[in-house]
Amino acid sequence: MDERRIAARFAGFDQDGNGYIDREDFYVAAKALLAEFGVAARCDQGQSLFAGAEAFWQGMAGIADVDGDQRVTREEFVTGAVKRLRDSPERFAEIARPFLRAALDVADAKTPGVSKDDAERVLRVLGVEEGVATVAAQALDADGDGRISEDEVVQGFARYFTVPDAD
Repeated sequence: MDERRIAARFAGFDQDGNGYIDREDFYVAAKALLAEFGVAARCDQGQSLFAGAEAFWQGMAGIADVDGDQRVTREEFVTGAVKRLRDSPERFAEIARPFLRAALDVADAKTPGVSKDDAERVLRVLGVEEGVATVAAQALDADGDGRISEDEVVQGFARYFTVPDAD
C-alpha cells in the first residue's frame, strides 16, 4: 500500500486533523453521523453509536497504540495498525463491527441494511470524498439487492484498510 493511500486512510480516522487518532476522533465521527441523520445522542440508537465508537477506539488502540499514550500517531498507524490489519482482516472487521452496525442503524432504523444513498451519506460524513463515496457505496452492495447489509459494510471496510490498492 503506498504512502498516499495510507495517508488517506489515516486522515479518515483523524477526524479533527490534529495529526493523531484518539478517542475523540471516534466521538466526533459519531456526533457527525447523528447530526447528519437527525438522531438524538440520548436515544437508544445514539447510545449504541457511542458505545460502538468506544469499542472501535479500544480495538484500534489495542492494536496500534504502541507507547500506550492513548493516541495513535501516523507512524503507529502505518507500522502497527496497517500491518496487523493486513495480517488479520477478520480481527479488524470484528473491532469495527459494533460501530458500523450502529452507524447503519442510525442511517436507517426501519429496515435491515441501508440504501446506497444513505451509505454514501455515511461515507461522506466520515470524510470520504463525494465521488469516491458514490463508487464505494455502489461497490458495497455486493449481492446487488439495493440494500447494504452489515456484513457487506464490515467486509468492505476491512478490505479498504487491508487490501493494497493497484495504482
